[in-house]
Amino acid sequence: MVLTSQPAIDSPYLRSLIAGGIAGTTVDLSLHPIDTLKTRLQSASGFYPSGGFRGIYAGVGSALIGSAPGAALFFITYEATKSWLLSPSPLAFLSPSSSSSSSPSRAGPIHNSALRDPLAHMAAATLGEVAACAVRVPTEVIKQRAQASQFRGSWAALRDILALRRAEEGGWMRMRRELYRGWGVTVLREVPFTVIQFPLWEALKQWRVRQPGVSGLESAVFGSVSGAVAAAVTTPLDVLKTRLMLARERSGMLVMTGRILRESGPRAFWAGIGPRVVWISAGGAIFLGSYQWACNALDGGL
Repeated sequence: MVLTSQPAIDSPYLRSLIAGGIAGTTVDLSLHPIDTLKTRLQSASGFYPSGGFRGIYAGVGSALIGSAPGAALFFITYEATKSWLLSPSPLAFLSPSSSSSSSPSRAGPIHNSALRDPLAHMAAATLGEVAACAVRVPTEVIKQRAQASQFRGSWAALRDILALRRAEEGGWMRMRRELYRGWGVTVLREVPFTVIQFPLWEALKQWRVRQPGVSGLESAVFGSVSGAVAAAVTTPLDVLKTRLMLARERSGMLVMTGRILRESGPRAFWAGIGPRVVWISAGGAIFLGSYQWACNALDGGL
């Protein structure tokens, strides 16, 4: 008689919520120092005026608070959208029999195309990033201002933004706009990144797939490779996002792009590419490896 383990949590929706939260918190806490160095390299003030190698855990409080909900939002949206696009039933993802680690059905809204899987993964990743940015952007604004030594910590950076609500005219609107400064360029950066990373990650998993599925270690290796490729390609957008979030005054993407070109030249758009590739390559391994491990564990696997 063959014994089969029962899922610890039947709902794949809840599995994605929990696994995404675990993955987000794990990767952001473990790689925060590298993220700090990358932010300081990209700062208009320069690396050493922004703090150099001192206080590399600055802003970790903001990262800790925003990591779990942001990652959970991403994976809930990603898995639900992917399942809907590749499943004969729009509600298949909510069924207990559905599993994020199993192969999707070959039916659904996308039919008879060699590009079906990549297109589904791209669409799912895009919607997942837009959802996650609702949490990620305010977290990033506060975190990066602390990392660049503009404030003594995350709480000081947050208090400075909250103080805007006391302005005589449009205080609450000014506060919200400041919290979401860089929203457009963050989405512009994250969507191409995930459109590269997740189809590549999924393709590598499908290439290696075996029963009962891909292990957490295999997913980590594939996540590292796909993350490194996506990080290198999207570095200029990351530099632009960092400059917009750290600027003393609000400005548009085109205005900031022109300012960077005039003051620092085209090479400035590749500042921090080394730490970014290392950080996201390691982050991809930890993030997608821990996500797959958590999904497997909650699904009754290893």
